[in-house]
Amino acid sequence: MSGCNTDCVEKPIARAFKILGRFVGRHPWCFILLPMFISAGLGGGFYFLADREANGIEEMFTPMNGPAKDERQVVKEYFPQDDSDFSRLRLYTEGTFASLIIVTPAANILTIPAFTNIFDIDSEVKAIEVETFNFSSLCVKKGGVCVSNSIFDIVKTPNATTTTINYPYHGNIFIASEIGGVKLKTGSTEIESAKAIRLFYFLKEDNQTVNTMWLHKFIETTSMMQKEEGVTISYFTSISRDEEFEKSSDSIIPLFSLTYALAITFSITSCIRFDCVRNKVWVATFGVLSAGMAVLSSFGLLLYCGMPFSMTVATAPFLILGIGVDDMFIMISCWQQTQVHGDVEDRMAATYKEAAVSITITTLTDALAFYIGLLTPFGSVQSFCMYTGTAVLFCYLYNITFFGAFLALNGRREKGNRHWLTCMKVPEPEENSEKYNICCVGGAYDHETGKEEPMPINNFFKTYYGPFLTNTWTKGFVILLYVGYLGLSIYGCFHIKEGIDLKNLAADSSYVGSYYDNEDEFFSEYGPNVMVVVTDSEFQYWNESARNGLDVCLKSFEDLKLDGRSLVAKDMTLSWLHIYVTALEFTNPDDQTIFMNSLPAFLHQSGFTQDVNISNKVIIASRMFIQTVNVRTAVDEKNMLNELREAANDCPVKLVVYHPAFIYFDQYAVIVSNTIQNIVVATLAMLVISLMLIPNPICSLWVTFAIASVIVGVAGFMSFCHVNLDSVSMINLIICIGFSVDFSAHISYAFVSSNKRTANEKAIDAVYHLGYPIIQGAVSTILGVVALSAAGSYIFRTFFKIMFLVISFGVLHGIVFIPVFLTFFGICGDKVDDKKEVKGRPIIMSQIGHMLVTQTG
Repeated sequence: MSGCNTDCVEKPIARAFKILGRFVGRHPWCFILLPMFISAGLGGGFYFLADREANGIEEMFTPMNGPAKDERQVVKEYFPQDDSDFSRLRLYTEGTFASLIIVTPAANILTIPAFTNIFDIDSEVKAIEVETFNFSSLCVKKGGVCVSNSIFDIVKTPNATTTTINYPYHGNIFIASEIGGVKLKTGSTEIESAKAIRLFYFLKEDNQTVNTMWLHKFIETTSMMQKEEGVTISYFTSISRDEEFEKSSDSIIPLFSLTYALAITFSITSCIRFDCVRNKVWVATFGVLSAGMAVLSSFGLLLYCGMPFSMTVATAPFLILGIGVDDMFIMISCWQQTQVHGDVEDRMAATYKEAAVSITITTLTDALAFYIGLLTPFGSVQSFCMYTGTAVLFCYLYNITFFGAFLALNGRREKGNRHWLTCMKVPEPEENSEKYNICCVGGAYDHETGKEEPMPINNFFKTYYGPFLTNTWTKGFVILLYVGYLGLSIYGCFHIKEGIDLKNLAADSSYVGSYYDNEDEFFSEYGPNVMVVVTDSEFQYWNESARNGLDVCLKSFEDLKLDGRSLVAKDMTLSWLHIYVTALEFTNPDDQTIFMNSLPAFLHQSGFTQDVNISNKVIIASRMFIQTVNVRTAVDEKNMLNELREAANDCPVKLVVYHPAFIYFDQYAVIVSNTIQNIVVATLAMLVISLMLIPNPICSLWVTFAIASVIVGVAGFMSFCHVNLDSVSMINLIICIGFSVDFSAHISYAFVSSNKRTANEKAIDAVYHLGYPIIQGAVSTILGVVALSAAGSYIFRTFFKIMFLVISFGVLHGIVFIPVFLTFFGICGDKVDDKKEVKGRPIIMSQIGHMLVTQTG
């Protein structure tokens, strides 16, 4: 193990960077101005931002290749919509509509005062007019008349509320979607009381521009409605979900300035020295500026190229800021390891040589983790990963050019022993003298090594923390702590929920939230009315044996149960075939000629014309409808979808099940498998990169262990933080892999490469060199995203929660778990050659430590 060699990777990279560093040190202004011009030019891509925004819920948050989209195409092909003969039941999309839910806090909404208000509200909505178009000219029609809400067909005047209403069917009218919070009379289907009424207003889809104007006017009108006497109103439209999702990004715009202020403050604080020459305040400021330029350039480039810009990308600048700041810490640390009286060009060459592997490897792990995310079928994940991965590369590019050039200019100032603020020459302190301060004396250094003086905080890890961590009692506590951590994580993994709740895509203050809440509370007893489409054009509907086979399939849907609860209502299946055969029982329904000749007239009279596609007296396709029940949660939606599709596949007749909501339910079918796929592929990629850097079997084992442990921890604690496994959290789990690899790879390699004799001494030595870089990088990353915790949007708060978990567990593994566990395998860390160690170890350990910093960002 002591013979492992990484020169095949490190030497070529280090040699190239040494040449680059010398060149940057010789021509700093070129490398300052050129990136600024490039950034300004690429930043012009933001001109196309409005055109590239892709905030459609279906486009961004549903699987691109989801089965429901194929099922929708089948329905669309066989049963095209007809606005002149409208039927909400038969829509293959959600349609263009506005909706109101009117709720009473009283015991019953079916009263004369309440319905007087409801009729007034309905009249006010129908009076909405835009330009020369009113509701009657835009509404969908049936028989030449605007389609009305069924409740008004039953209760024709406010005084008619004493009319007996049956539930869920009132005659042939399915009323359960319009009356909610129902209480039935004992042993009867008659409604005793109800809490809510829902109204729909569907529009024709031939003029979407005017429709959008009318819907906006509807939102404006209903938002100004006061709480009517005895009722409250929530409202929603077919454009609300997408528009409110787009608006939710507005909640974080003010946070950008706060985040950058925090980052600059932390960077300056980390780089402050009580020495007016060695102070790195301006260096820190330009490090933050470099990260900002990386965001501007990468986003602008992709906007020029036409890459869709999802709202999830708005979180990327916060993340890139943390990564860029950490790269800056690496460069500064390597600079501090050089000789203060050396030429600036030589110091830059040495700095770049030692920083080469650190920032290159961490950039590769970050960028690869993001680009692997492009394998997912979710547009929001692909957009985020493309923009963020490209920004990581630009961050790397600008750190070794723009930031490095300013570091060289700052080096010239230091060489001249000039004040950090005034650039005036100041006297150097005498050797072993304390007479220097931030005002007028500066330029101190370690006269024994010729380098800048080390940070005092490193001594804390060596003198106090390391010995405490390696104490026998502390080790026992750490083992118990890890067992508890792992137990809670595994428990949480079994309780994590899947899928994104659509109301969470809007801002917390959005009006859609109250509508969804009322919908869940009062209208969740009956779920989607699902189409069952027979796609076999050779199916013999007139054949009794074939019909019996189809009836068995429909019966199998009604028999579906989950945890003892029915998924499909019995005796509520709507089948044109069953009604038609009953009507023909006095003739001969088994005769093909009679069956086909009588069918057109029956379809026209019964209203089933849209459910049977006939061409040249051949039934190409037909559809029936089944009513789902007990679908209240995301788990219920997932189980319903899986059970229905499985039952359809098991049927000997070619069937397709479909409802417009299935487009959104499809996420449940792929979210787990895609998350696992991304984690496995990304983990393998991280291992390959780690092996290239550290070809040591023990290190590779700990890399694998730490990645798995951190991912399990983050996934498990997501359930405790009320975060679902969805496309948003999938993004963060991808990030988790890239961020966790360096915690394990570098601290384990620091342990096995230590020249100390005992396992405890090796652990102390590792945390001595790595403790501060870990904390520094973790704090900078958390500061980069902490402002998102105040965002008024689920998406951004979720991003913060998971990033906080990732960084917290990464730090916990890096400076607590792994050092302790490694002491139990101390025999694996062979002693390095002393002669070689004395010369090379300080810089190597610094390099390893600061490799870790980048990934924590």
